[in-house]
Amino acid sequence: METAYLKTPLGVAKICGDENGITEISVLDNGEVSKQIPAVLKEAASQLQDYFNGKRTTFDFKRNPQGTQFQQKVWNALLEIPFGKTVSYMDITKKLGDVKAIRAVASANGKNPLWIVVPCHRVIGTDGSLTGYAGGLWRKKWLLEHESPSAQQSLF
Repeated sequence: METAYLKTPLGVAKICGDENGITEISVLDNGEVSKQIPAVLKEAASQLQDYFNGKRTTFDFKRNPQGTQFQQKVWNALLEIPFGKTVSYMDITKKLGDVKAIRAVASANGKNPLWIVVPCHRVIGTDGSLTGYAGGLWRKKWLLEHESPSAQQSLF
């Protein structure tokens, strides 16, 4: 397993993976930035930089997130949320066919191992409010504003 640390506007992104794909992308408040990016991580690092530079709205590098079958199902549903759009937890549970699973969906959302790439930041409360985000609500707000189709002062 290879690891690299990449500077972003939101902190230091930790990228982990191997020839089978990227298993983790998370954000740290600070840390040492990698001088060399291992070959198996270069495409993911490049695509993340493009995203932050406003040149990318989707990711197509090889992913290999580890999780339960239910978590994988939720993460796949998150991948269908278009860039610049938001959905509620209830929207996701309805899509998966079980509105009683809202807590399980929220839990799986919070365990998403691929920060930004699997866009859990695009999930908001049914009332339109920003809700919990493992990276901190200020990062969620930044990401949603970064992806906003129109330049606004603030979404929230």
